[in-house]
Amino acid sequence: MKDPNDNIIVQKSFDFAVRCVKLYKHLCYNTINKEFVISKQLLRSGTSIGANIEEAVGGQSTADFLAKLSIAYKEARESRYWIKLLHETNYISDKEYESLVIDLDDIVNIIAKIKLTTEKNNS
Repeated sequence: MKDPNDNIIVQKSFDFAVRCVKLYKHLCYNTINKEFVISKQLLRSGTSIGANIEEAVGGQSTADFLAKLSIAYKEARESRYWIKLLHETNYISDKEYESLVIDLDDIVNIIAKIKLTTEKNNS
């Protein structure tokens, strides 16, 4: 059986989800100015990326695979919005913001390439 860690997008999206969970815990419980609303939105969208990629991997058809990847792509874009909002409202530092966005850019670019390749190979 193939190790799921061999799939770069599965691993990157999982690692990003872990970062979102840890950031949520930090913002809600370990800061003076606790933040619950925006960080909860990021928690939802950031963890949804990997969940939808996992569903895509187990998709029943190419159309199902592409539909789940499209949802993962949209969730990644939404996550970028929440991260930018957390940064602009001074809940996360420039360094945290840049690190999170770099990870998201990798995920978005990989998803886009997988979608294009799949569509090209199935047209």
